[in-house]
Amino acid sequence: MSFELSVGADVAPVVRILAYCVLPSENIIAASKSLDIEKCFGNKVSLQFSPAKAVPGEKNTLQLSAQPGSLCGLSAVDQSVLILESGKRLDADKIFSLLPFQYVYYPYSAEDEQPCLPVRPRRSVLTDNVYNSLKSVGLKMASNLAVRVPECLSFRGLTYHRFRDIVMYHTSGRVGLGSSIESSTFDNSAVTIRTIFPETWIWDLAEVGDSGSTEVPVTVPDTITTWETEAFCLSSTGLGLAPPAQLTVFQPFFLELSLPYSIIRGEIFELKATVFNYLSKCIMVKVSPAPSSDYTLKASSDDQYSSCLCANGRQTFKWILTPSVLGVVNVTVSAEAEASQTVCDNEIVSVPERGRIDIVTRSLLVQAEGIEKTETNSWLLCPKGDSLSENVDLTVPKDVIEGSAKSSVSVIGDILGRALQNLHGLLRMPYGCGEQNMAVLSPNIYILQYLENTKQLTSAIREKASSFLKSGYQRQLNYKHFDGAYSTFGYGDGNTWLTAFVLRSFGKAQKYTFIDPQIIQSAKDWLISRRDSDGCFIQQGRLFNNRMKGGVTDNVTMTAYITASLLELETPVTDPVVTKGLSCLRSVIEDVKNTYTTALLAYTFSLARDTNTRQQLFSKLEDLAISDGPLVHWSQSASADDSASLDVEISSYVLLAVLTADSLTTADLGFANRIVSWLVKQQNAYGGFSSTQDTVVALQALSLYATKVFSSDGSSTVTVQSAGDSHHFDVNQDNKLLYQEKQLANVPGKYSIEVKGSACVSVQMAQFYNIPTPTEAKTLSIDAEVEGDCKKTFGQNLMLNVTVTYDGPQNRTNMVIVDIKLLSGFTADTSMLKTQRQSFDSLDFFGHAPVERIDSKDDHVLVYLEEVLKEDPVNLQIGLNQIIQVKNLKPAVIKVYDYYQTSDQSEMEYSSHCE
Repeated sequence: MSFELSVGADVAPVVRILAYCVLPSENIIAASKSLDIEKCFGNKVSLQFSPAKAVPGEKNTLQLSAQPGSLCGLSAVDQSVLILESGKRLDADKIFSLLPFQYVYYPYSAEDEQPCLPVRPRRSVLTDNVYNSLKSVGLKMASNLAVRVPECLSFRGLTYHRFRDIVMYHTSGRVGLGSSIESSTFDNSAVTIRTIFPETWIWDLAEVGDSGSTEVPVTVPDTITTWETEAFCLSSTGLGLAPPAQLTVFQPFFLELSLPYSIIRGEIFELKATVFNYLSKCIMVKVSPAPSSDYTLKASSDDQYSSCLCANGRQTFKWILTPSVLGVVNVTVSAEAEASQTVCDNEIVSVPERGRIDIVTRSLLVQAEGIEKTETNSWLLCPKGDSLSENVDLTVPKDVIEGSAKSSVSVIGDILGRALQNLHGLLRMPYGCGEQNMAVLSPNIYILQYLENTKQLTSAIREKASSFLKSGYQRQLNYKHFDGAYSTFGYGDGNTWLTAFVLRSFGKAQKYTFIDPQIIQSAKDWLISRRDSDGCFIQQGRLFNNRMKGGVTDNVTMTAYITASLLELETPVTDPVVTKGLSCLRSVIEDVKNTYTTALLAYTFSLARDTNTRQQLFSKLEDLAISDGPLVHWSQSASADDSASLDVEISSYVLLAVLTADSLTTADLGFANRIVSWLVKQQNAYGGFSSTQDTVVALQALSLYATKVFSSDGSSTVTVQSAGDSHHFDVNQDNKLLYQEKQLANVPGKYSIEVKGSACVSVQMAQFYNIPTPTEAKTLSIDAEVEGDCKKTFGQNLMLNVTVTYDGPQNRTNMVIVDIKLLSGFTADTSMLKTQRQSFDSLDFFGHAPVERIDSKDDHVLVYLEEVLKEDPVNLQIGLNQIIQVKNLKPAVIKVYDYYQTSDQSEMEYSSHCE
């Protein structure tokens, strides 16, 4: 018998056919067969450039075809990047490997226990073929027929067990009739100055209309390369993936500049300009660097800068470059094919009709020696019709590095304006884990809420903030577990604190960007599953900052945080989870001695509108308040080792609790203003604070305060002056969100600030300068040395050995960042990174090393350590490869710090032993 089977893309990549028959003898026969299906998609997508070749800076069109109504993701990456990181391209195999079911079997739990059957002469089966055939397609047969060979038979009172092979059951962790074995995982005329050299050119979405095609206009970057372009589309017919398209960017005559990303003042290097000639004839090329006051160029040896260059030839021209300023220096070099009567290779040189001149500009960062320091002086000044004045003496240390100091004053008419100016850069810290990513995402929500509530939200601000929310949401899913929890680096046990942080943030963000409701619900369900019988939540995973501990168990603090998160998302107080959580908290309030927990509890019971408990907690907080004239704040302890970051977070929770009253009195707002005035003074130059959690909670509190006291009336003038340096600022309702900044000339010096008018203004003076790298020992210390063969004058391969040690008051640190500045002209080989703990007992159950993540950014390598145990050093090794020779090589700085306790930090210099 034969029959036809219609097979579509919806059953790819494999279809399994089962045939079985019940014979008149009541025996069953069965067979199954698997057929591999071509991995094709229901949504046919195609992609091409028109034309497929282009010159730098040219306009081009990306033609995209897909099912009508498709939404497509586009990417174009420099081919050289993909060569270095193979396995990163999207293809059909990777997509189909993500399907939940490929090869279906019973999970172990679906196997039925078999009783010991009496021997019977009929309905026997000789093999397990029938059972295995059914099992191979995930089916179970409910029948009294002999489907499966008995494993145990009884005969005349004795039992006989059939020999059985050892069977291994492979499951994907899913509960159901079947489970999967996944075959793989998702891996891996006018002259134009060329200045744009991205690694990723296109990263965008495109909509395909009813016609089934669209054209995306693009401008070709300046890199001479091939751009590998991909597109995948979603529509009602499903997913589609286009075959990769290439755009070759080329011009027959061009130059390339070779220079390091950065150098340190006093270093010099050889600037190289290599000219390529892919014309069919010889040319006379003249290479000329543009004059600049930022650096000096000296001819390298006896190089000539006009030369014959014949077909398929290349020539390199060199200069010794010495910078004369600090900061970003633009280096511009031009190559021109000149008309000449010179004979090259027995032919008269020619001049190309197109592309006779190529000009390239690359940037070079010239840094000062030592380490950079930042100081800020901030004020929130509300003149209320009168005038207010402040005086400040701006000083710099005696050992400041010459020429490194710069100072500025900024004025803005809103306490959130500085954060609004730097939505994606509130902290000068890395963002390589799940909690840090949320710290980037969350402030956007609070600022959007504030601007929307005060009717100041413009379409431009909404679009900018929403784009940050969208990208942050996508990044956060990298840290999500299958059960709905989140962890710091996306593996290991779910972290209760981080999952609650994600829940409260995603719940608020869904008003401004799409958040899958199931993502929010799964996080909530996982948290609910972490409850104890008394309604308290069980702490799983570590607190971000171990200074939060003390007085009570971590579960109390965790319960307060999760309950507050649920209440912020407008979960009713009558909800059983909230009710039991509040009951748990009430039972331990008398035992709470921890200032952090007290402040968080005050906020939680303010959200719950429990006036009596709230007042009880405020009585405690009043006794713990630290007053300094018009300022007030709270601290975890009176210890000099206390965390400034934690002080900001505690004070912010108190401010939230004050502002979450049923009705605010003038006295409440006056008290809140004292907290706000202290918080503003703690802000950094970018609108954030010292770490992530304090920035998130403080901006939430400041946005709520700004909403409560918002006024659409008033204006003020600000005058900042010293002897011979004066600056004037106007702040009104039309420009209150405008960030106004002026450079200060007299530093060190004394400045006065005078504000007149009726509107509040935020004034900040920021100083940036470098000092020599400190050498004193600290609780978190670092040691480094370089080894390697120095026989080569260029292209040296060195090994950097780093040891990080903690000897502070705690048993262990929080997460630690090791920030390694690379020697000028070197790159890092992070694949060589090795870790070794000097005590095997400090490894976890699986023997994991403490390194959680390694990032390379510009001229830095960032190493994330889960923790450093007291008196138990962590050893790291990183390869250093020289790619550009830099002379007078200066030492580079390694900085190590506790991410959440940034006062625990240390720096040291290392240098090449080959110099």
